[in-house]
Amino acid sequence: MKYNWQQPDWPDFKYSTKDLEPLLYKFSERAGRIDGILKGLPEETQYNTLIELLVAEAIKTSAIEGEFLSRNDVMSSIKNNLGLNIPEEPVKDKRAQGISELMIYAQKSFREPLTQDSLFKWHKMLMKGNHNIESGVWRSHTEPMQIVSGAMGKEIIHFEAPPSARIPKEMKDFLKWFNATALEKEKVITQPIIRAAIAHLYFESIHPFEDGNGRIGRAISEKALSQYFARPVLLSLSKAMEASKKDYYNALKRGQRSNEITDWIFYFVSISLEAQKDTEGLLQFILKKTKFFDRHKGVLNNRQTKLVKRMLEAGPQGFEGGINTRKYVSLTRTSRATATRDLQDLLEKEVLIRIGKGRSTRYDLNI
Repeated sequence: MKYNWQQPDWPDFKYSTKDLEPLLYKFSERAGRIDGILKGLPEETQYNTLIELLVAEAIKTSAIEGEFLSRNDVMSSIKNNLGLNIPEEPVKDKRAQGISELMIYAQKSFREPLTQDSLFKWHKMLMKGNHNIESGVWRSHTEPMQIVSGAMGKEIIHFEAPPSARIPKEMKDFLKWFNATALEKEKVITQPIIRAAIAHLYFESIHPFEDGNGRIGRAISEKALSQYFARPVLLSLSKAMEASKKDYYNALKRGQRSNEITDWIFYFVSISLEAQKDTEGLLQFILKKTKFFDRHKGVLNNRQTKLVKRMLEAGPQGFEGGINTRKYVSLTRTSRATATRDLQDLLEKEVLIRIGKGRSTRYDLNI
């Protein structure tokens, strides 16, 4: 089998937008709606939304690659990098530090052209704490770079990238293409989501680094969108992709079989719409959270405030399993009797709602 880069028309990607028009219209419409909602929010709320999305993206882009990071570590790292923690909170996990640095740097530098130096800088950030990978350089090993699954002896090769010797030339062409297709450039692609889709597939097909290509490829897609909207894009592509990793890998696999990529673009636009839906849900949740705190300001003791903040950290999906007396004791380091009184008080103040009965009794926020 020949992969896309082995074919004579590489990298002359072809696609049809005929059946994509309804999805492209939805994407543009939702982007405008999200922008409108955001502009109507207080500046602090806008900032909190950005932080929540950065945390989600950092955690999920790592999870796609099989790395599972602590939300607390990622949140602390992002706030450290934004200068919000004074003094900085200690973060032991170098992976959380690295992906957080990459997320913040990519957000702040979205207007800048994409260059070899910037990609090397991203890679060094991402590989922080990983001493087995040479960071900040293109891969150079002579053996094939293959995407493989299955047990030893029964491996399935999903894709083989270009040989290392070709990487400098391939990446020079990729960077030239990426910068030339931005707004007001000579080869502009006017639909931002199509440019982001091609950028991701193109970069992943070259696979220029020893490790970290998926995470950097998704950051490149978000840079493409941010450049079009002239602000850091407010969506987590990785969160939507991670929800169905199998679909993501299958779409990527099909896209790397040919340079006719309509099917890949259809997948990418569809998953971006899911990411937009998630962003709208987060915005609505943050609005409710702000009103919730205003409504109950000054009526909660320190233990109850700690509980409520911890439950709200779980986001729109809610605190897994709700809260019960045992969890309250664990979270607030208090006695069972005090936990019972506090929970009853929160019920009477309509901060919590009761779910279930007897031993199955648990509580959720009345948000």
